[in-house]
Amino acid sequence: MILSRIIPPKSVKKDLFPKIIDVRKEARVFFGEILFSITSDTIEQEHFSSPTPKKRNERMIEMKPKVYITRRIQSEGLNVLEPFCDIELWEEDRPIPKTILLEKVKGIRGLISMLSDPIDEEVIANAKALKVVANFGVGYDNIDIACCTRDKIRVGNTPGVLTDATADLAFALLLTLARRIEEGAQYVKEGRWLSYSPTLLIGKDLSEKTVGIIGFGRIGQAVAKRAKGFGMRVIYANPSRKPEIEDQIGAQCVFFNELLEDADFISLHCPLTPKTERLIGEKSFERMKKEAILVNTARGKVIDTEALIRALRTKRIAAAGLDVTDPEPLPQDHPLLKLDNCLVIPHIGSATTRTRGRVAEMSAKNILAGINGEALPYPVNMIG
Repeated sequence: MILSRIIPPKSVKKDLFPKIIDVRKEARVFFGEILFSITSDTIEQEHFSSPTPKKRNERMIEMKPKVYITRRIQSEGLNVLEPFCDIELWEEDRPIPKTILLEKVKGIRGLISMLSDPIDEEVIANAKALKVVANFGVGYDNIDIACCTRDKIRVGNTPGVLTDATADLAFALLLTLARRIEEGAQYVKEGRWLSYSPTLLIGKDLSEKTVGIIGFGRIGQAVAKRAKGFGMRVIYANPSRKPEIEDQIGAQCVFFNELLEDADFISLHCPLTPKTERLIGEKSFERMKKEAILVNTARGKVIDTEALIRALRTKRIAAAGLDVTDPEPLPQDHPLLKLDNCLVIPHIGSATTRTRGRVAEMSAKNILAGINGEALPYPVNMIG
């Protein structure tokens, strides 16, 4: 037990100190990883040297660091935080308004944010006690990393844990569009299925077709493995080659334009950066096959939305499946939602029980480490 800042009260004569000292709101101790405060009006000095467990517990009131979470998260994360932190949640199932967030960050030590929350310089300026931001997911383009690093605020994310769930969803979109599953389900619901027909809802084969993967990190590689299981040829475009993965999977690294021209299916898995924003635009669509199907489970802004609308309307490409959009969410009257050859789902790439539970747990561990001034287990930036 380490005692800091014992200050004798003005009402006590110097010759009486240290026999009796007033430690009301003055003596603070660290016990384990939790900060406590001793609040007795007067405590004899001998009690500091050898307090009994009972008296020590009576005199210690837990002072937990405040943590704000911008959406209700899974219990796996809350269970990690609750013994050590004073938690407050934004309970509504919509992004927290900026004006409210600016108030809620005052006095907090840790913040768990969603991709929909702009953690910018204005928010950071209001959070003067903030030590750590844990983004709930892999991406962190919603956070001003430079500003956080400047202010010695650690930033963490949850890499690796989303890989399989997101790859599964990307392939589910690809299959749904190739085999026209959504159209088929709607056809039945509308009462139009009267008999078997040799020409009804003819789709596309996957076997022996080429899938082009843009961005060959963990998720892109996982999609490649799934594609190989379906007998597909795999090509990819990435800033750097992955020869060990090429040998393992049988994938081929090609130039970006070559991929656009050669692929029957294109799946996006690159991070959103200034270089990848609107990477897929008018010129890209002009290079694609008319039978091409485009899938995006990366970030909405990787695609130029207006160019995509034109490509789908004019049948420049066959179809698109989107788990992410720009803007996000789409307004109900958005043109993409009116197109039969566009399938939009509400950003559920990681939405499985196991995955979201792990994301919550990893976010919580980032918070605890950051509050304690330790290196994060899953860091985005480095604080000396």
